[in-house]
Amino acid sequence: MGAYIIRRLLLIFPTLLGILIINFTLVQFVPGGPVEQILAQIEGEGDVFEAFSGGSREVGTNNDGSYAGARGLPDDFIKELEKEFGFDKPPVERFLNMLWDYMRFDFGESYFRSISVVDLVLEKMPVSITLGLWSTLLAYLVSIPLGIKKAVRDGSDFDTWTSGIIILAYAIPGFLFAILLLVLFAGGSYYQIFPLRGLTSENFENLSLIGKMKDYLWHITLPVLASSISGFATLTLLTKNSFLDEIQKQYVITARSKGLKEKEILYGHVFRNAMLIVIAGFPAVFIGVFFGGSLIIETIFSLDGLGRMGFEAAVARDYPVIFGTLFVFGLIGLTVGILSDLMYVFIDPRIDFEGREG
Repeated sequence: MGAYIIRRLLLIFPTLLGILIINFTLVQFVPGGPVEQILAQIEGEGDVFEAFSGGSREVGTNNDGSYAGARGLPDDFIKELEKEFGFDKPPVERFLNMLWDYMRFDFGESYFRSISVVDLVLEKMPVSITLGLWSTLLAYLVSIPLGIKKAVRDGSDFDTWTSGIIILAYAIPGFLFAILLLVLFAGGSYYQIFPLRGLTSENFENLSLIGKMKDYLWHITLPVLASSISGFATLTLLTKNSFLDEIQKQYVITARSKGLKEKEILYGHVFRNAMLIVIAGFPAVFIGVFFGGSLIIETIFSLDGLGRMGFEAAVARDYPVIFGTLFVFGLIGLTVGILSDLMYVFIDPRIDFEGREG
């Protein structure tokens, strides 16, 4: 197992390198960079991307490499902007400098927020982790009892219509369900039970401890429901299939022949074995919810987390934040993948990843 872990750890570096190379290369061909953003603000055009929606202002670069929106501005000023953002150097040199900084976990400073990328990520991360953690816990609380009941009543009417509901829930896009929740329960056309945006109320600091807990749960309810709607489908079917596989094994038949009650067999023997793969997959489920729904859900519910920050950085072409976020997300995803494998082995020592690779 030790050799397997070392190999997985060594694979992190080329994987992160590949992610950075692909995204850095793509960025070089995307118009509307930081310099163009500054030029658009100076000329009073507001946002450089207005040109893509029908505005008359030109963006990007001319054939000679000059900026199309720099008419009337001194060349020295343009060169100073390029130097400030590091664009006075060739792309290869900029990429190598970025790699050297990232190896020292120096992600630089945001172009437009005057704050280091590390501080920005640490500031936004609790919101995304909270959303991902609560969504994962809710998915487990719903999926495990439902999956067990579906396994026990396999082939019944209950199993059939719950499978239909699960498939429907899995097919509904998270953003569409989020909008539906807002319309129904957040002051849309029907009820105003939950707040429309944010993670806490304006008077949160003045509330008592119990009041803060209630206010927090009140705000987090709709985002958690929206982000977990499709996640519990796979987990429910995984639980059901795992239980069905265990129920058909010889030790269950032997236990029944000894006269043990069905509940005693189910929760005393089957449950422990069937739940191994479900529990061991917790890190993977969490990271899937964390990455999959953070951008859309945080944007719709105005939650100031990593997903929304990454989206705003992409729109503003805030390259240090974009690449820093990609690096952190990639590192977290790869690390959690290793932890997930370790948890499988810890829960079920019969699993041997090295033997499978051989």
